[in-house]
Amino acid sequence: MEIFRQITANNLTLKEYPFWKELAMEAYLLENEEILKLDKENFNDITILDAEIALKQGRTNGDGRIDILVKYSGEYLGIVEIKLKEINEISLKQLEDYINQKDQILQHSNEYWTENASPKWVGVLVGTEISSGLRDKLNSGYEYNGVPIAALTIKRFRSAENEIFVISDTYFKFKYLSKDYSKFIFNGQEYNKGRLVNAVIRHYIENNPTTSFAELKQKFPNSIQGSFGVFDTKAKAEDIFQRWGHKRHYINPDEEIKLKDETICTCTQWNPENIKAFLNQSNTLGLTIEVK
Repeated sequence: MEIFRQITANNLTLKEYPFWKELAMEAYLLENEEILKLDKENFNDITILDAEIALKQGRTNGDGRIDILVKYSGEYLGIVEIKLKEINEISLKQLEDYINQKDQILQHSNEYWTENASPKWVGVLVGTEISSGLRDKLNSGYEYNGVPIAALTIKRFRSAENEIFVISDTYFKFKYLSKDYSKFIFNGQEYNKGRLVNAVIRHYIENNPTTSFAELKQKFPNSIQGSFGVFDTKAKAEDIFQRWGHKRHYINPDEEIKLKDETICTCTQWNPENIKAFLNQSNTLGLTIEVK
């Protein structure tokens, strides 16, 4: 049975505008990586690292290919499997095959993971529909060999004026524990790791407006974060993005922080270990942060 679907919102009529091929959906996700956010804590600072990564014996019946590899903050690598239509138990089994071979991925490029600690993993299924069985399983907090699994459904619509609208739904329940260091309260606001650092540095500068770049480095040295430092100049942060094609700092205008002699961008790459070092240093400076 064919179903004709349309949406009307504020007198605007939208007709379904499906992706014709999986590669078209993949291309859309590559250009709109924000759609692959899974929650507001660990899985909302996202960077797409690569696409179409071949895996030897990636399937039970032969080799396979990962559609998209993503990085969530400085803690997780995500394997994304795309289906043009419904995602279901068969799709889940394919993703689980790829998870079994995840160690191969890091052999493709030494730029996928530059953190000191080993990556954690998450699996992500993407389709236009989801079976009721898979939906219920994921909403209950499903893991495969310790790897949490999420799913997204994406539907695309077009207006009479050829404007494109996309609706996405996420099915994911992550079992957060206090040791995850995933939620923080600072000045009455809740943050994840990366956003916490940005808020704390911004607050420090607002209360110490004459602080120079060199002085702030003394207060928050690079060793706290590790490979990228707690922050860097806007110019260097943008250069990293241009050279690698991956953001490692918050570089949007509303995320920048102005010092008396530089404009800086704080790092997005945080995990439970280096965020603890940041918390300790903040405490020594009298900045009170609550771990939720």
